[in-house]
Amino acid sequence: MGEQQHVKFPQEVIDEYAALGVDILALFSAGHLGNRMGVQIVEAAADRVVGTMPVEGNTQPYGLLHGGASAVLAETLGSVGAMLHGGSSKIAVGVDLNCTHHRGARSGLVTGVATPVHQGRSTATYEIVISDEQGRRVCTARLTCLLRDVRAGDGANVPAAG
Repeated sequence: MGEQQHVKFPQEVIDEYAALGVDILALFSAGHLGNRMGVQIVEAAADRVVGTMPVEGNTQPYGLLHGGASAVLAETLGSVGAMLHGGSSKIAVGVDLNCTHHRGARSGLVTGVATPVHQGRSTATYEIVISDEQGRRVCTARLTCLLRDVRAGDGANVPAAG
């Protein structure tokens, strides 16, 4: 996934997680799967998450960007937005993802931009638009996440509730 030092977070988010002793870059990363796929998160806030992914290495047999790779990018970006919306006492769990693939991409980077459609107390829904380097829409996705209270065992980088 490359170096995450260049991710832009709102200062209040940095302060909140620093006070809890949480590694914000690890918590709001693309995780192991995204790492293998080359996903990089560039900007992260509850109202906008931006990330990139190379087409190379993420193609199907015809040499086009795999639809599942677009889904991974979309779910990663939408989940990060939902977690930022929920704050440090919540964890976001994807419950519905749909993707419409508009055009193929054979090379370069694709960029996803996740913006909220709904930000509630128990769910958050994000629209994710994935575009190629020419700004052409490759995929439109919608992700809904359940926001649930953090519990012990949710992960080493997630603070315990309470």
